Amino acid sequence: MTRRRWIAEHWDEATATITGAQAEHMSRVLRAQPGMEADIVAGGHVFHAEVVAVAPREVRFNLITELQADPALPVTLVVSIYKFDHMEWAIEKATELGVAAIVPVIARRTEKHLALAAEKRAERWRRIAHEAAQQSRRSDVPTVDDPAPLAQRVRATAHATRIVLAEQERGTALRTVIEEAVAAAQDEMPALEIAIGPEGGWAPEEEALFDANGWRAASLGPRILRAETAAIAALSVVASFLE
Repeated sequence: MTRRRWIAEHWDEATATITGAQAEHMSRVLRAQPGMEADIVAGGHVFHAEVVAVAPREVRFNLITELQADPALPVTLVVSIYKFDHMEWAIEKATELGVAAIVPVIARRTEKHLALAAEKRAERWRRIAHEAAQQSRRSDVPTVDDPAPLAQRVRATAHATRIVLAEQERGTALRTVIEEAVAAAQDEMPALEIAIGPEGGWAPEEEALFDANGWRAASLGPRILRAETAAIAALSVVASFLE
């Protein structure tokens, strides 16, 4: 029988603790008792663990044995903020697919009311990523940054192959850029950063900004995809090369 997996908020070398809603669910709904076994994610590692103490808002475990865990894809998604319900779906599915980090950015064509409300949404996005990581039995939780202007992220220093998905780019497929990154990395896993535009696409000045800062333009093919579909399609292409 597959053990439940929980993501600890606090841990040391021998113990781990979950708190808040996770602990409340475990204690009240699952009626956890000392001796109950579970898998616990702590510090990017997964452990076979055993419950040693249960309270309404806190459950403590002894860590027994570290388990083998699959690493996250070395991919950062730079996502232009779009309709929140669609974006939340994309964050959930990107987490399930193994993304390492999500960076929400405000682009030229991001709707103004979404840009103004985005900062208050960041904690909700992190909670969605946390829940999706637990549901998909990941050994870590992707980071979700606070929203920032697109230009700030584009100009930031990075040690990754940086790719911008662009509708007008037909000569270079995303898979080609990834193949080149894999070949250049040789025996190592290449780090990738992929930028996905808002509804309506990138503005001309943003395309020029990407180009001036060394980003590679690439395409997912001839079809016009919604932003959330493009995110999932891009991660699927990456996974086909790296996993």
